[in-house]
Amino acid sequence: MAFTLPTLPFAYDAFASLGMSAETFEYHHGKHHNAYVVALNGLVEKNADLQGKSLEELVKLSHNKPELTPVFNNAGQHLNHSQFWDSLSAKGGKIPGKLEAKIVEDFGSVEAFKEAFKQAGVTQFGSGWAWLVLSPEGKLKVTKSPNAATPLVTGEGKILLTYDVWEHAYYIDFRNRRPDYISNFLDKLANYDHAEALLLGA
Repeated sequence: MAFTLPTLPFAYDAFASLGMSAETFEYHHGKHHNAYVVALNGLVEKNADLQGKSLEELVKLSHNKPELTPVFNNAGQHLNHSQFWDSLSAKGGKIPGKLEAKIVEDFGSVEAFKEAFKQAGVTQFGSGWAWLVLSPEGKLKVTKSPNAATPLVTGEGKILLTYDVWEHAYYIDFRNRRPDYISNFLDKLANYDHAEALLLGA
């Protein structure tokens, strides 16, 4: 069964007053993410060994296999973007109580958490992602990954929240000001309610 572009859980213009334009999502979701889905379907169609596998299975199967690099790149980007859309909310930026308590416990303060999460994205050279994960030891941890890589294959933990630092995620609205884009995400757009639900379900 072919993979499909997920419907966004918000309208393209949902963040127009919050620093992210409808044009950004028209390109980011409608063009970039869709291109990964189309390419992945084409690769799977040509390889019987890949058919019938879930997206997560394809990411794990193709990781660190040079002959399957195109599969990993497109499957990883499809998965990462799908998680990014769930990490956004027009009512974002407010950290609910149980997640806040865990953040304070593991980072010392909300401010320290935000600074660590921001620095992960700022210092990710080139394209990639920043992640908030729940480690196997039960601690919240901030990490980053290049290109299409994901904590799913590194064993760093369960993904709770992510933001995209590929330039196509922010260039229309923020040009080369990646730190401003990240601060805007953390303070206004981050779907902390979704992250708390994943934390409590872990």
